[in-house]
Amino acid sequence: MKKTYELEDLDCANCARKMQEAIEKIEGVTSCSVNFMTQKMTLEADDANFDAILKQAVDTIKKVEPDCVVVL
Repeated sequence: MKKTYELEDLDCANCARKMQEAIEKIEGVTSCSVNFMTQKMTLEADDANFDAILKQAVDTIKKVEPDCVVVL
């Protein structure tokens, strides 16, 4: 499954890169793209565990940049 989410308060391109690299390491993630310019994250992951993977991705984003909010 592939979905795109809007990100609010993503402050820098370096943080976006860190988020993307960390999310790509989550088990079940096929691909992830965090775009600073468009303030969007595209997540492609295993259909069966998508909700759990999304939760892990949101937690990862909070660790990198606590003020960033994923619009679900």
